[in-house]
Order: sequence, then structure tokens, then C-alpha cells
Amino acid sequence: MSKPSSTDKQATLTEARQRIDSIDQQLQSLISERARWAQQVGRAKGPLKAAVEYYRPEREAQVLRGVIDRNDGPLPNAELVRLFREIMSSCLSQQQPLKIGFLGPEGTFSEQAVRKQFGHAAYGLPLGSIEEVFQEVAAGNADFGVVPVENSGQGMIQMTLDMFLVSKATICGEVELRVHQNLMSLSGELKDVKRVYSHPQSLQQCQAWLRVNLPNAERIPVSSNAEAARMARLAPESAAIAGDAAARVYGLKIVAGPIEDRSDNTTRFLVIGRSIFPRSGNDRTSLLVSVRDKPGALYDVLKPLAEHGISMNRIESRPAHTGKWQYAFFIDISGHVDDEALQAALDEMKPAAADVRVLGSYPVALP
Repeated sequence: MSKPSSTDKQATLTEARQRIDSIDQQLQSLISERARWAQQVGRAKGPLKAAVEYYRPEREAQVLRGVIDRNDGPLPNAELVRLFREIMSSCLSQQQPLKIGFLGPEGTFSEQAVRKQFGHAAYGLPLGSIEEVFQEVAAGNADFGVVPVENSGQGMIQMTLDMFLVSKATICGEVELRVHQNLMSLSGELKDVKRVYSHPQSLQQCQAWLRVNLPNAERIPVSSNAEAARMARLAPESAAIAGDAAARVYGLKIVAGPIEDRSDNTTRFLVIGRSIFPRSGNDRTSLLVSVRDKPGALYDVLKPLAEHGISMNRIESRPAHTGKWQYAFFIDISGHVDDEALQAALDEMKPAAADVRVLGSYPVALP
């Protein structure tokens, strides 16, 4: 069998490029048509007051699950979800961009979580602390907020849990972000590094690497990884541990990375808002439960979940702020608060508990 000639190869390449150009035209036409139908949805909903009233996370989750179900490659599910998320973000912004508060400044993993959940058409509002994110959402200055709640290696973010004890915010979604930590500096040379700035969680996530590669460097905790990058930019002998986005924002060079000690390093973020949305079909519910001080109190509260076949995903205790040695329990369970079985379980839990508060029901995180 003869080998294809260079002319045949050129013809094949030209044909492939022409086909790609034709597909691109079709894609652009279909995206424009989708945007027009999104405008029609907005008109059908009538003159609502704000962008947040057009946003339906349960509907978005259903659409993206359909994308995953239809996917037969070669692009992985996460890439297709990202592409469709950006299309939906742009279509929604025709009404008015959503304002999303997050732990700033620019370049933090929290900002990456915002973009993963809401796309780049949303307006990111960088704030100075997790507490400020809750406050701006409560005041209506942000439509939603994105806050870290758990790391696969370091456990729960206690500040976030504590804010739910004093805030009326509801949980509207969750985002799982694969976290890659990088060492970055002005020079890009490891030998120049005398001190390392980073968020305390990131320093913990990279402690084995630091012990081997920078045993004598001073480790300085700061409020965020982006703040660490900003400080490293001002001092040639300093470096920061942060995501690669921070290196781009602050003009630093990557010295080494990824340097996290665990290969599965993932942070879970919560989307907070002011209301609970309808079922998406694959949901999680978060509860805040206070128990009475008596033997078997926690058992009595959890028993109805087992009796109604409801799976508990996690449980975490925190001081309740209502008295010495009193505790509240944060409980994540499968299902939506509107599910019949969950309603029945909650009705049975309430008499056994001092207080039961539904923090939110929301779609389970997508890839």
C-alpha cells in the first residue's frame, strides 16, 4: 500500500480546516440563537428587580447534567461543563451581570471558584474577609457569595462555619476546586528565597515540600494567597505560595509547582445567598442543629434520618455561642428539603433538638 503524498496530506489538512470553519459558523449561529431564547425567557419572567431574580441554579444544574449525560468524548466532562457554563453566564448577563462576593484580592482560589460556578460574565466583588462576604450578601450589595468551607487535607474552615451561627445566609450551591499550589517570586530562582508568604491553610498543605526544599526560609501567614503574591512582588528575597492565577495577576515567575503534599488536594466552597431554590434532582441539604444537654441527645436527633433512609454525608461540631460547653452540629445530608422523606425526618428531629435550622438545599457539585 503506497504512502500518502505530501499533496494528499495537504488536501486532508485543508479539508479538515474547512470543516472546522464550517462547524465554527454553525456553533456561533446556535449560540446567538440560544442567547435570543434566553432573552425571551427574561421577557417571559417579566420586569424583575435584579439579576439575582433571573438566576435559577437548579435549572442550570439540570442543563449541565444533560451536557454530561450526552458527552461521548473526546473532551472530558469538566471541559464541556466549563464551556457550557460560560455560554450560560454570557446569556444571563444580558439581563444584568450577577455580583458575586469572594475572599479577595484578585487571584485567590476563591475567585477561581467564582469563575467555575458563575463564569466570567459575572461581576466578581473581592472582599477583605469571609465575614465581609456574608455581610455584603446580607446587605444585598452582592447577589451571592463564595466562601471556602473544607479542604480535603486540612479539614473544615472554622470561620465559615462560625459565620452561619450568627448569619441568616442560606447555602445555594457548592463548588469543588482542585487546588494546585505554586511557589512564585520576582526572580523565579529558588536560591533567592529567604521567606515565604501564604495563607495558613496553604502553608499547611505544602509543609513537607517546604521542609525539604526551603528548610531555613521563614514562613509568614497572611490573609490570602493573593495578598502573599502582592507582598512577594515588593521584596526580591521573598516568595509566595498561591495558584498560578496569582502569578499572572501580580507579575511573578513560577519557581516550582505544583508543590502541595497531597495529589488530591481539593477545596470545597459554598455559594451563599438569601433564599432556598427548588429541587434540581440531585441535591444536598445542610442543617444546623443544637441539642439539649442530656444522654443520647445527638442519637435522638440523628435517628429519624436513618429511619427514613436519608444518607448523612458529614457532621461537624462547633461551640454554639449560646453558653459554655454548648455545641451546634453542622450536618450535610442527601436530598432536598422539599422531599417527602426529608420533611418527615425533620418533623421528627425538631422535638428531640433544641433547634433545627435548614441552612440550604442545593445542587450537588458538578465536575
